[in-house]
Amino acid sequence: MRLLHSMLRVGNLDQSLAFYTGIMGMRLLRRKDYPGGRFTLAFVGYCEESEGSVIELTHNWDSSEYTLGNAFGHIAIGVDDIYKVCQRIRQSGGNVIREPGPMRHGSTIIAFIEDPDGYKIELIQH
Repeated sequence: MRLLHSMLRVGNLDQSLAFYTGIMGMRLLRRKDYPGGRFTLAFVGYCEESEGSVIELTHNWDSSEYTLGNAFGHIAIGVDDIYKVCQRIRQSGGNVIREPGPMRHGSTIIAFIEDPDGYKIELIQH
């Protein structure tokens, strides 16, 4: 068994794709409209789906926003230079909501950013 993908519901698919591909550097792996169900699925990631886990962005055509609730935590992405990555994200218009630094009660260097729908993404220094 292996983890295939995590799904996020997004209010504006074009805006989310711009964030995940432009700011986060992922690739659009596939996209398909389902007119009968009035939704679109877009899969983004750093590698092919056959090689690793990806993110499924689900856009329900009749919904432009969602209440995130408090059960979902975040997505985590490992990075080589967290300070440069946060600087690039900020310069590209991304929202860094926790600057890089050691995690509370530990020494791992982390930062948090937010996607256009408010989902949190933890960056972890390799």
